[in-house]
Amino acid sequence: MTSRSDLPPGTHAYASSFGATCVNAGHTRFRLWAPASSNAALELQGDFEGKRPGEQRIDMQPAGDGWFEVVAACGAGALYRYVLDDGFAVPDPASRFQPYDVHGPSQVVDPAAYRWRNDAWRGRPWHETVLYELHVGACGGYANVERRLPALAALGVTAIELMPINAFPGARNWGYDGVLPFAPDASYGRPEELKALIDAAHGLGLQVFLDVVYNHFGPDGNFLPRYAPEFFRADRKTAWGPAIDFSRAQPSTFFIDNALYWLDEYRFDGLRIDAAHAIDDDAWLRQLVRRVRAHVGDARHVHLVLENERNTASLLGPDGFDAQWNDDFHNSAHVLLTGERDGYYRAYADAPLRRLARTLGEGFAYQGEPSPLHDGAPRGESSAHLAPTSFVAFLQNHDQVGNRAFGERLRALANDDAVRAATALLLLAPQVPLLFMGEEDGSTQPFQFFTDYRGELADAVRDGRRREFAAFPAFADPAHRDAIPDPNDLGTFVRSSPAHAHENAHQDADTWRRLYRSALTVRAALVTPHLPGARALGVELLGAHVEEMGNGGAAGAGAGAGAGAGAGAGAGAGAGAGAAGTAARAAAGTASAAAGGADAADAGGAAAGAAGAAGAAGAAGAAGAAGAAGSGAGEAGGAGGAGGAGGAGGNGGTGDAGTDGASAPRDDSGDAGDSHGNGNPNDTPIALAARWRLGDGSTLTIAFNPGSHDAVLDTLPVGKVVFETPPRARDRLADRRLPARSCIAWRDGAVNHDALMHRANAPTANT
Repeated sequence: MTSRSDLPPGTHAYASSFGATCVNAGHTRFRLWAPASSNAALELQGDFEGKRPGEQRIDMQPAGDGWFEVVAACGAGALYRYVLDDGFAVPDPASRFQPYDVHGPSQVVDPAAYRWRNDAWRGRPWHETVLYELHVGACGGYANVERRLPALAALGVTAIELMPINAFPGARNWGYDGVLPFAPDASYGRPEELKALIDAAHGLGLQVFLDVVYNHFGPDGNFLPRYAPEFFRADRKTAWGPAIDFSRAQPSTFFIDNALYWLDEYRFDGLRIDAAHAIDDDAWLRQLVRRVRAHVGDARHVHLVLENERNTASLLGPDGFDAQWNDDFHNSAHVLLTGERDGYYRAYADAPLRRLARTLGEGFAYQGEPSPLHDGAPRGESSAHLAPTSFVAFLQNHDQVGNRAFGERLRALANDDAVRAATALLLLAPQVPLLFMGEEDGSTQPFQFFTDYRGELADAVRDGRRREFAAFPAFADPAHRDAIPDPNDLGTFVRSSPAHAHENAHQDADTWRRLYRSALTVRAALVTPHLPGARALGVELLGAHVEEMGNGGAAGAGAGAGAGAGAGAGAGAGAGAGAAGTAARAAAGTASAAAGGADAADAGGAAAGAAGAAGAAGAAGAAGAAGAAGSGAGEAGGAGGAGGAGGAGGNGGTGDAGTDGASAPRDDSGDAGDSHGNGNPNDTPIALAARWRLGDGSTLTIAFNPGSHDAVLDTLPVGKVVFETPPRARDRLADRRLPARSCIAWRDGAVNHDALMHRANAPTANT
């Protein structure tokens, strides 16, 4: 089916193969696929609250291949259910709205009733995207999210991403347990309020993305197995329930229709496909892309993004999905910042800095190497050929925060200066950045896993979640496990809701907003316009400055290789390790670093710039809570979500175990991007420098020191310092030192002076 062509200007409606479609003001067509039912009837209800139940029952006509359909004399607002051959009444699986929850009747919606104010909106190119993930319910519903939009636009966000809004049982849910994928949940507001939110966002130049769940249905309110068991595979289950059979025409069409419905009728600008690895059908994913591209054509910018634990790079690119959430970036940075190594973080604990460097230079950290999380089986595909914008990077999101036992934010686990440095790296690197609601305020408010189940299912979700944490040493004590919040307790939701938290509860919220706004201002002026055609030039690993070592004078300065720079092999000692190494090369070239705008000398042509980010990987004692657990914790699936975050504490070092078996980052010459090759096991890099050639030919360099010791910059990058944290970090550059817990960015070429004077100290609007 396609969009309706008989609509008045400024209105949009998608005509799906499934469900109720308004034919005109007084008639609606109903279609149901129920191959396991010998007959079906439409039950129209005047009032579901008991005044006129079962007002009219109309037999539906068989239409072949399990389909039933009928045209009834009713219009928008009519309540209805389908009655199966055994007399059991069910909601429409393609219901557009469920005003009385998922067990109640569906309601006919006329999508043409909403007149779009910003109908001329055509979206934004993908490379302009700065994502802001939020939970609609936690923010107070559609109307309250709409009120936050001006502040987000002023911050520099260019897109909001809504966690799943499909109808779920009860009043509270993360959204990944939805059972009616076409119905926006009634607890957030009516469909026209959702459209008003999207319309308002477009008026401010903001894209709106929707997180959609096509890999399973939730455990409560899904009646499809009763009358359409062919929807599911008999040979496979996901972690959250029966796997959907995308090889069948009807389930395949159902979900493709769903994608087109959200993009067309609600004018969403893009979709995030949740847990695509659980769909387990790459052919269907490619079909989805083709259908969306064909439907939209050149009329709008519409973007498709994957979450895919398999790192299937072949699904990305010009003919595929625009990007994938890059968990490798997050996990590597998180280990560096916190020292946590439990759960899935153990796959990054051997060499987190090297793995982070690889994500900056090549996309994925795992590109076919054996994964300890998969019993040594290969994970991922080569990704170095992809554009940097093929990857969505983040330091926090709903999974990485909420899948922890207590939902701690990153600030609760790591040093503030280190988090600021990591934030600068996130916001200035060419990958598409994603923020999680409240992050821009430096929020320490937890975001915990919440549901609104009843009875045995509520017990199963609560107990199952606690059992999954039993594998973590910090939760070996049953009393400690019992302290994990009950997902069904209203207080769990309230604690997780910015709408219920006092605005600016912490005094430094404005300071954090200034950081985000300043970095995003620089990104918008100096990075974003030149991202088309950008490519990575290489990443160097940097050792500790000799005077920072704690061994009473042993030399241990590390130097990056630097393509064409002829850098010698410099040994870098890990923070506090005190390992000896070769002496650092004498500083070459000069730079007016203190002036903050003079070109730096490119000694040897390498222009190796070090990128500032991350934090004291355990040097500050971590924060007392260990890593996150297995993926998928946000989905109940009958057994409850898998969790994360124990209490193992930090490791007291840089979090990098030294050389590892994974491929090292590459520089321009194709050699390893660090020169720690003298066989000394203590030659542990503590910082990195990443460079990209932007589309206009200029070079962006970011230096990142996540540890508590200064690092050595073998050569100073060319260009002007366009961003730094902490303030005046550039003052150490004259000594070829990259300060601890710092991030400095340079860009050469035509640098807009206004971007350098971005008023970092100016007040920002509250979100």
